[in-house]
Amino acid sequence: MTTMPPLLLITADPSHPLGSLALRYARAYLKNTSNEENTNSSETLNVFFYGDAAHTANRLRWQSAEQVDLTKEWQNLAKQYQLSLPVCVSTALSRGISDMDNSSRHQLNGDNLATGFSLVGLSELAMMMQEDCRLIQF
Repeated sequence: MTTMPPLLLITADPSHPLGSLALRYARAYLKNTSNEENTNSSETLNVFFYGDAAHTANRLRWQSAEQVDLTKEWQNLAKQYQLSLPVCVSTALSRGISDMDNSSRHQLNGDNLATGFSLVGLSELAMMMQEDCRLIQF
């Protein structure tokens, strides 16, 4: 019997404790599944940033030295495990986070989407949820 990978629906702002908890959960889960035999780690976890969690994808978000920079930590985790980091485009744009395409389309003066993150529609979330998945919201 195979277990469906969890879907982490991250809605908390990166300054909220749940933002850090989501990252810790993802790390632990990926570390555990990468130690199992015949596991393709790129298929072991789905992540979706929605609502205030879109702030995590802002490359201009400054973080003091004594706090964990969740943007960089998610980027490192994504690179290590070949994860995609999709962010709801509507919630990102409404919070001032944009990529080059949307900046051009909406006549914005620049882009600030952090490397490794991608702006996607809610259809991406629906596709992730289409199969029998375990949804965990942070």
